[in-house]
Amino acid sequence: MKILVTGGTGFIGSALINALTEHEVTVLSRNPAKASQTLGDRINAVASLDQFDNLDGFDAVINLAGEPIINKRWSQQQKDRICQSRWTLTQQLVDKIQASSQPPHTFISGSAVGIYGDQKEALIDESFAISEHVSSDDFAHRVCRRWEEIAMEADSEQTRVCLIRTGIVLGKHGGALAKMLPPYQLGLGGPIGNGKQYTPWIHLQDMVAAIVFLLETPSASGAFNLTAPLPVTNKVFSQSLAKALHRPHILFTPAFVLKLALGEASSLLLEGQRAIPHKLEALGFAFRFRTIEAALTDIVAA
Repeated sequence: MKILVTGGTGFIGSALINALTEHEVTVLSRNPAKASQTLGDRINAVASLDQFDNLDGFDAVINLAGEPIINKRWSQQQKDRICQSRWTLTQQLVDKIQASSQPPHTFISGSAVGIYGDQKEALIDESFAISEHVSSDDFAHRVCRRWEEIAMEADSEQTRVCLIRTGIVLGKHGGALAKMLPPYQLGLGGPIGNGKQYTPWIHLQDMVAAIVFLLETPSASGAFNLTAPLPVTNKVFSQSLAKALHRPHILFTPAFVLKLALGEASSLLLEGQRAIPHKLEALGFAFRFRTIEAALTDIVAA
């Protein structure tokens, strides 16, 4: 297949491209030369979608681009950056798909479990009635909901749309875990707040495999939770990480410290979703890492 990928140089994107060796991949990047250097000469890197009148030349589009949502406090300027980095590019892709006479047959577009808001211990699959249970004032929900609405505009008889509601993607050399490892390795790790909030997680290998599975499964469409089947509380996650590293687990990070450091953005760490991948498993996808213990043991060993 000829595949257009956005966000291809990121943590998830670069791992995905390594799994797409049998396909012809074009990566959208602000720095094409650096992208080619990072990802290898076999990919075609382009700087702008403006060079395409339409996307007739592609069989599929995988949209993973977006400003990191947790790296900085949510000033109004940062909120605008988070929103526009997702909404504007996704709208551009949709416009190009709609302008195509033979559009890509598959559009896989990013989202996150943050669309569900903080649902405490409730078990959440893709059938959850979001509009009835989530406040529109929830920033992460608002970002994801509009992101998904834009992506679904590409849905047609010729193009199926898959929305990937991602949890915390675990890998050693990027993402949230890479930032967590240093303090845990020093024996300074521990739960966040009361530790009761659920952590919807997924191993990077399963994340990549799930995207490829959706790409290659013509019957797949709509929203999918890309999370492991067994979400755990933050306390269990923290204990499991300390155990995998053979380090003590005696400290914790009080909620007020996070709120002082991150402001409103701290909600991403202090709230959670007990999200499960019902639709993905119903289609036959088999997770390699179903338990947090197996996932963290694998990553630490690597």
